[in-house]
Amino acid sequence: MPELFITFYDVFKQTYKGFLEAGLLTIEITAIAVIIGTIFGIIFALMKISNSKILQTIANLYITLIRGTPLIVQIMFLYFGITSIIILDNFWAGAIALGVHNGAYIAEIFRGSIQGIDSGQREASMALGMNRSQTMRRIVFPQALRRAIPPLGNQFIITLKDSSLVYVIGVSELFGVANRVAASNFKQFETFLVVGLYYLILVLIFTTLLKWYENKLDVDK
Repeated sequence: MPELFITFYDVFKQTYKGFLEAGLLTIEITAIAVIIGTIFGIIFALMKISNSKILQTIANLYITLIRGTPLIVQIMFLYFGITSIIILDNFWAGAIALGVHNGAYIAEIFRGSIQGIDSGQREASMALGMNRSQTMRRIVFPQALRRAIPPLGNQFIITLKDSSLVYVIGVSELFGVANRVAASNFKQFETFLVVGLYYLILVLIFTTLLKWYENKLDVDK
């Protein structure tokens, strides 16, 4: 056990600069994917609860395709599909792929939160002279967003961990760097133990911030 600890420490000491840079890249790609996914989620959630059968069909098709296929397949498919149309580096292609993937799950989170708002509030706002758009913007969506924060936070943490899959298109985030380090030092166990620690630290930081924000808004009260 002491020998394993010494080897672990040696790997940590030799690689911390590279892993810190990769960690920042992981945070960046996760943040961009979250923004894209949230935009997609709101749009497709509104499409799914709209009165238009065409919009509902498009939203259902998107959500079914994304949730029914592996993320790694989507990353490869979107990467080669996007880069065959416009020139994008692997970072942006990976961020877009992650965003599109998470958009399907975020859409269902928003849909459930919106439909969970008491219909009486909609009726009351209509009685006050608001139209459907005003009711959604002023009454329903603010409450739905508040309810959606806990599941959204969980989805954002999943996005952070899923970002490790963009290594397959050459992005030098944490897992991609770990693969290269392990291939060069032949200390696979210790190297992946180190990178696992970095992921754990990021998740704990994000979870703490999320809890603080939830308590600030009193989302459970």
